Amino acid sequence: MKKAQRLQRLQEGARQEVTAGDLERALALCARSRVALFIVAYNAEQHLESVIQRVPGQLLPAFDEIFIIDDSSSDSTFQVGLRLVEAFPQARIRVFRTPFNRGYGGNQKLGYRYAIRRGFDFVVLLHGDGQYAPEYLPKILAACADGADAVLASRMAGRRQALRGGMPFHKWIGNRILTALGNRILGTSFSEFHTGYRAYRVGALARVPFAANTDDFHFDGEILAQAAFASWNIAEVPIPTYYGDEVCHVPGLRYGARFLTSLVLARLTRIGIFFQKNFDVALYDQETYTFKRSPHSLHQWVLENVELGRGLHTIELGANRGRLSAEIASRTGNHVAVDRFQPDLAGSAEAIALDLDEPFAGRLGAQPYDICLALDVVEHLASPERFVEGIFAIVKPGGTVILSTANVAYILVRISLLLGQFNYGKRGILDMTHTRLFTISSFERLLQQGGFRIEKVRGFPPPFTDMVGRSRFFRAIEAVHALLSRWFPRLFAFNFAIVATRLDDVDDILRRTITPASG
Repeated sequence: MKKAQRLQRLQEGARQEVTAGDLERALALCARSRVALFIVAYNAEQHLESVIQRVPGQLLPAFDEIFIIDDSSSDSTFQVGLRLVEAFPQARIRVFRTPFNRGYGGNQKLGYRYAIRRGFDFVVLLHGDGQYAPEYLPKILAACADGADAVLASRMAGRRQALRGGMPFHKWIGNRILTALGNRILGTSFSEFHTGYRAYRVGALARVPFAANTDDFHFDGEILAQAAFASWNIAEVPIPTYYGDEVCHVPGLRYGARFLTSLVLARLTRIGIFFQKNFDVALYDQETYTFKRSPHSLHQWVLENVELGRGLHTIELGANRGRLSAEIASRTGNHVAVDRFQPDLAGSAEAIALDLDEPFAGRLGAQPYDICLALDVVEHLASPERFVEGIFAIVKPGGTVILSTANVAYILVRISLLLGQFNYGKRGILDMTHTRLFTISSFERLLQQGGFRIEKVRGFPPPFTDMVGRSRFFRAIEAVHALLSRWFPRLFAFNFAIVATRLDDVDDILRRTITPASG
């Protein structure tokens, strides 16, 4: 009886809340765009027909297609779906059955790939167990018509209403806690992460690697992380909650743990200290090297501590677009910025395009430079040894070189190795573009063998405030980490700089040694 009463109350609410304007806009969207309704089904034989019957009558034939994917149910879900094709000929229903059970996320992957291949403009996800209200489809489609890339039908926009709709109290509490934590991790503000009632713009789906997501129930959380990273326009539509006699297949504690773990990994991928393929949403394809403005950063340390007086001849190898070089050039008046592509933001510096994997000393001249900087460059090169030889050739005897690189012995890398992980990413120490990795000791040895005397080693923390955010929390974390990086650089430095002096060339010393004797 309670089930019937809740359903009746839901439908009465829908008649009041779903307006004629919502339906009109939904029908207009279906008229000008190809809109599909995708129903995921697993052991839903008792509910599937009711779900179709509850779709607003005018909207049912307006969908370009309604496709049902039965995930190898052990009951008669597939057969019920086939009967619906005949019972609702106006609805253009197609029914599929997976060759083996794919899981909730795996089923969605098939549906979205199907939507892409069929060329639909929008696809609406609905569950075949009747837990979500088809009566509210016009509101969801109206939000799509307003330009949303994704629309979430949220049961938690009116939180107490979810309880009145029959949501068990423990699920209500769990939903609220996990949503709050998820928002905190991703920096979002969703009222609910866990709704299985959604609509997506198919073109937006095609641009994110959803096929690499989990096949499990936390697929919904992972695709929202992808959507947030891809800067989708996401709308939320409040809907009532309806719990009847459907069977829940979600293991609560395991789901919560996996949901939170996946979002933490998403955030770590976003920061750049971890890599997971599904969260690689073109995060760093446009700008891979950022001028750091944090007071604890390598760039600011160079500008504040390196003597860059007028009259000095200075050069930056691996200047990227030249932002740091522009600052240096304004102080020395005689600066050169070098990178594979001509630095376009180098200010008054002379900008030169050179491949630093190739011999470059002949192009830059023999020993004209007082100071040479090569910040976070060596690890990208095929032969750091040959690169150091080139630096030796262009720097004056007694000149200063400042080279920096990532610290592969950083504490988090050590812990990852202890746990059996060695995970390359798009940024950070294990950047995929890094070809050689160094500890402080191995980097010192590289420079010493290249003809330089080590003067100073300075460690730096991860650039939290430049890469993540300038909140009080991240500023405090970065300040503490900066102290640890300076005191114990071998363990706590995320990257480090070595200041070294260019020594006399051995051949030159030999010439000066034997010349008097030969006379």
